[in-house]
Amino acid sequence: MERFTNIFTISQHLLAAFQGMDRRRCLPGSVAAIARTLRPPEAGCLVGSIRGWHILPRKKRGADVGKTKRGKGTKLMLLVDGNGLPLALDRASASPAEVKLIESLLDQRVLPRDPDRLIYDRAADSDPLRTELAERQIELICPHRKNRVKPATQDGRALRRYRRRWKVERTFSWLFNFRRLVIRYERYSHLFLGFAQLACVFTLLNKL
Repeated sequence: MERFTNIFTISQHLLAAFQGMDRRRCLPGSVAAIARTLRPPEAGCLVGSIRGWHILPRKKRGADVGKTKRGKGTKLMLLVDGNGLPLALDRASASPAEVKLIESLLDQRVLPRDPDRLIYDRAADSDPLRTELAERQIELICPHRKNRVKPATQDGRALRRYRRRWKVERTFSWLFNFRRLVIRYERYSHLFLGFAQLACVFTLLNKL
């Protein structure tokens, strides 16, 4: 291309032609005035679409997504009966502790009354949670943490029921047979919850 550079004169160059268009030198001021009137798009607002793809002025993310030790994710909280059949399902960000999500999970139950007992792992070892559940007449059965300093609140007789907690893990394995729940593909949290509820319905139909 070097040998063709001498063919074009300065008057034919685009930048030189642009100077001829703005002889009064008012174009820079007009562009600056227009820029001052424009406002940056708010976070979450659509700025356009291309053949079904939404354009957002921010990084890709979604609701109910929080940081974990292995990255980012969403928690699925599940309540099952003695046979491992799902009774309640809720989703939340992976950042908050599970202790803060148990009461909201109980509010999502399909039964008209609260369960008599709640079997959970060491993540629910919290005296304030035991007090709140006792007000709802629910007995929390979970082993104490190894670094617990306060006195024990329950003896070994109640912990005998803890041996049945494997049914909860079995129900999770049933749900994770649906690969739509193994990895969250949905940006919107309610869509992910809908697929999880649909998996619970299929599990109930297969087991009943």
